[in-house]
Order: sequence, then structure tokens, then C-alpha cells
Amino acid sequence: MPRIEVQEERCKGCLLCTLVCPKKIIVQSNRFNKQGYKVVEVHPEDMDKCTGCASCGHICPDSAILVYKPVKIGEAA
Repeated sequence: MPRIEVQEERCKGCLLCTLVCPKKIIVQSNRFNKQGYKVVEVHPEDMDKCTGCASCGHICPDSAILVYKPVKIGEAA
């Protein structure tokens, strides 16, 4: 199952990822990181909607989003 992981200490709360997510599952949280930025999150009940498109990871200026997408059998690793 595809999923993303937000490295909260790198997130600056720019919300660019929320704009490019085709499923609109990335939202601003109520949590602040050590630098005082409000970080983004995906609610656990929405994570199964992630397609692993990696748009969020590509647009993030701080490389704060890791995208995990399982390799299908027969695909090169």
C-alpha cells in the first residue's frame, strides 16, 4: 500500500503539498515542530487513499516528505 511519511522537523508548513495532492488527503495539523512551524499530516483513516504519485515529495522545498510505494512483482527494483 502506498503511503507518505512527513519528517516533521523538516516541514516548514508551506502547504505546497496540500495543493498538489490529487486526493486532497494532506492537511495542516495542529502540531508545531521545534522551529515553530505548523506541520502537515495525513489522517490514518485517509492513508489508504494515497496513490503514491509522489507529487507531494517532488514539490516539497525541504524534502520533508518520504513516499513509499510497493514494488509490483515483475518490476525492476
